[in-house]
Amino acid sequence: MTHIRRFRETDRSDVAEICLKTGDGGQDATGMHGSDELLADIFALPYVDLEPATCFVVDTGERVSGYIVAVADTRAFVERYRSEWLPAFSSKYSDLEPSSILDMGLDPDRMIIDELAEYPAHLHIDLLPELQGQGMGRKLMRTLLAELRERGVSGVHLGVSPSNTNAVAFYTKLGFRPLPSDAGAGSLLGIRTDAVI
Repeated sequence: MTHIRRFRETDRSDVAEICLKTGDGGQDATGMHGSDELLADIFALPYVDLEPATCFVVDTGERVSGYIVAVADTRAFVERYRSEWLPAFSSKYSDLEPSSILDMGLDPDRMIIDELAEYPAHLHIDLLPELQGQGMGRKLMRTLLAELRERGVSGVHLGVSPSNTNAVAFYTKLGFRPLPSDAGAGSLLGIRTDAVI
């Protein structure tokens, strides 16, 4: 029976695989970035390792096929990323060819946005294709918003590529709105945790 539950350490490899298999605008990013571990080491594993209490997965009974990973306090996460994650990350990828994706992993300050007072949390969400279109993304988002509300968090934001039109449509339908500091680029969206989705 497919259900949503909190992340467990045994889910770590599934989460990493999902991140890779959806890492190219929702499509498989295998072979694209010099290391198939890079995307997960930036956009998924730091979250489950450093802030597992705000990470949830979709368990199909056979495996994990989707997740939402988040942090309640982006500023605090940036500091932990810098001190606890970045040293090993930098060493692991020291021989990798420079790229914009690698630069993101090396620059935790990129997560600091002007609207953190109102939207202090941020998230990443991914579902394998077989789970898409079944309402699981909405259920994951509801689960996270409830968790963040319980923690007294006012809002959450995310980054999305405007070229990923399916993702943009999904977030817009849920009620995410562009944030002012994005200057019309459409890649930085936020929602209040008390939103009804």
